[in-house]
Amino acid sequence: MAFPQPRTQPPQLTQHLLRTVDCQQGAVRAVRFNADGNYMLSCGSDKTLRLWSVSRGTLLKTYSGHGYEVLDADGSFDNSQICSCSSDKTVILWDVTTGQVTRKLRGHAGKVNSVQFNEDATVIISGSIDCSVRCWDIRFRRPDPIQILDEAQDSVSSVKVSEHELLTGSVDGRVRRYDLRMGQLHVDFINSGYTGHKNNSYKLDCCLSNKDTHVLSCSEDGHVYCWDLVEGSLSCKLPVGKAVVQSLSFHPSQPHLLTAIEGRVQVWGAEPQDTDAQ
Repeated sequence: MAFPQPRTQPPQLTQHLLRTVDCQQGAVRAVRFNADGNYMLSCGSDKTLRLWSVSRGTLLKTYSGHGYEVLDADGSFDNSQICSCSSDKTVILWDVTTGQVTRKLRGHAGKVNSVQFNEDATVIISGSIDCSVRCWDIRFRRPDPIQILDEAQDSVSSVKVSEHELLTGSVDGRVRRYDLRMGQLHVDFINSGYTGHKNNSYKLDCCLSNKDTHVLSCSEDGHVYCWDLVEGSLSCKLPVGKAVVQSLSFHPSQPHLLTAIEGRVQVWGAEPQDTDAQ
């Protein structure tokens, strides 16, 4: 006699507000967890980048050097470096401890929307409104990118590095997957996606949950929408505020979520805050 398999526990969804951080950077354009999830980066319209403790919500460092609003940032695997990009067309490499600019990379013809380190933090990948993706080798002092990928027909809105693959998203409606090991390009046209959220006027973030079970997206109606990855059904609609939720970031291993709305970052968890641990 065959017994049915036990049902797996449903994934924990981040519906409890743990804390709110007033970043005092003007509008927060992007918020990102670092590699281990203990710290977060906030990108401000006031041209600054800030490093925070997630558990305490305290400011640890402010990085100043961009000439216009900061649009994205990423921390290296060992937490020693940060890269950021801006509407000033540059990518900056920072020393985390000193807060000093290590490299300022120029070459994009328009604002740089997205930036990320590769896994060993030897290369920075940047995507721009100029329809190009540029790869910068930061081990050497050469000013030019080691590679330029210009297949996109419109602004490159996001980049993601995964082992030997580079994924890019573009306003032309296509996701491009570059197999760097085989030298191949795979293009997928995104037709009908997840529905329910509002995204008409702003560049908004989306991401996967830490266990890749759900897709989460910002929305212009003040909510974060969360869909089941396989079924495509709406699992929850998280009320964040009354303005546009512009950015979000999921913890790499725990059910914790960061959201950015106006000048604030909110930290969400699957369980209420343990007041006895404060």
